[in-house]
Amino acid sequence: MRLIVARCEITYSGRLSTFLPMGVRLVMIKADGSVQVHSDGGGSKAKPQNWMTPPTAIEIEGDPPERIEVRKLNGSELLEVAIEEVLADISHEADLAIPLEKDGVERDLQELLAERPVHCGEGFRLVRREWPTDIGPVDLMCRDDADGWIAVEIKRIGTIEAVEQLARYLERIRIDPAMADCRGVLVAQTIKPQARTLAGARGIACVEVSLEELRGTREPELKLFAA
Repeated sequence: MRLIVARCEITYSGRLSTFLPMGVRLVMIKADGSVQVHSDGGGSKAKPQNWMTPPTAIEIEGDPPERIEVRKLNGSELLEVAIEEVLADISHEADLAIPLEKDGVERDLQELLAERPVHCGEGFRLVRREWPTDIGPVDLMCRDDADGWIAVEIKRIGTIEAVEQLARYLERIRIDPAMADCRGVLVAQTIKPQARTLAGARGIACVEVSLEELRGTREPELKLFAA
């Protein structure tokens, strides 16, 4: 992993075009080909201002670096970093990725919903748990009665961040033409109103479930909020 703190400007072109004017930012380059650009703003949010997921081709000009170009191998996306001044440039060998262990509630929800995916939606059947994408695994991948694909993300509390996470997964999954129509469902014990609104705008359905009902200790009451 290489961490570069630099005064730089960032240009992105691809699905849309963005520009970040000159400022001090952290550029993180990982061995898997992913690149993230962070600023010191945004409060407690850790989301990068720009990023590129693998597979990529990375070109770094100069020593110290003066320009970084990151190109998507399977598309036309390009991230360009024009560096005016390097403040720090550090490389470290990082451990191999270890799957993030969910808390007890989310883990229990995932196991129970994998056994009975119909609680996520009518006619759902499980294809696989932890369906891999190049930015992380989707909790459940299911198919419905019409044989359509559905990506299910499971949380204890459904937030805006959870909706954005599922939207990113769907973006990666839909690159495969055979899964271009894959739908998304966010399942949680409680879903925040703002998250439900964003989910509707993103075409993602929301389902609230009860851990007690899934365990059979309470009568079922399925709440579905369709996109």
